[in-house]
Amino acid sequence: MASNTETMMRGQKEYIDKTEGETLDNKTLNKMAWRSMFLQASFNYERMQAGGWLYSILPGLKKIHKNKEDLSTSMKHNLEFFNCHPFLITFVMGIILSLEQKKSDVQTIRALRVAAMGPLGGIGDAIFWFTLLPISAGIGANLSLQGSILGPIIFFVLFNVVHLGLRFGLMHWSYKVGVEGISKLTKNAKEFTRAATVLGMIVAGALIASYVSITLVTPESLSMSGTIDLQKILDSIMPCVLPLAVTFGMYGLVKKNVSPLVNILVLVLIGLIGAFIGVFKF
Repeated sequence: MASNTETMMRGQKEYIDKTEGETLDNKTLNKMAWRSMFLQASFNYERMQAGGWLYSILPGLKKIHKNKEDLSTSMKHNLEFFNCHPFLITFVMGIILSLEQKKSDVQTIRALRVAAMGPLGGIGDAIFWFTLLPISAGIGANLSLQGSILGPIIFFVLFNVVHLGLRFGLMHWSYKVGVEGISKLTKNAKEFTRAATVLGMIVAGALIASYVSITLVTPESLSMSGTIDLQKILDSIMPCVLPLAVTFGMYGLVKKNVSPLVNILVLVLIGLIGAFIGVFKF
């Protein structure tokens, strides 16, 4: 009984078989990268992405851990709380698998898995949501407004070429460089995140000015026989001031946790009322 208890306690902290595991081939790495697309399929508020994380790396763990107790230990600690940017998940997978292959201490693997979650969240948001999405959506929307069927196709292709390139590329790169990959990626993470965020905000501002359009019609009672044009007056103060005001208004509602559906309904009501009283031009 004492021997079994000792083995169980040791299995929680370190692996029984210390022999370095099998090197994962490209086929296995690609298989895990494909699986990572289901990272959030079992998302829950207790362990977040843990179920999807284990599902993604399981083919690699099975090749690395030939000892069933070691595999069980690895699966248990890889099923703990985990939450990371879903498009950069393969970066963490590669590093963790390199440590699993070397049969590193379980606590070390846990600590590195947790340490990688925070920085990648900010970097991923800056790359995908603040930069890539506005640029690709802007190009696609512009083509769609011109009546081209290429609009949605260009958006889909452009976004996913970058997305899939990073997903599969990081899987192979991080597995090869191991722990050093964290320092290499996060060395200038703060500066990179800020630069990407600024670029994304510039693009978003340009999109607002280009695609959010509000044109006022001066009521006859205020036009003084056509000598007063409210739209020209507002444009002389600042071009596109009304689209900017509407954008900030919607942003203010979002900051107050108003749902997007309510925002849409507010815009529809404003448009209907404005059209009914004759101040908006379509």
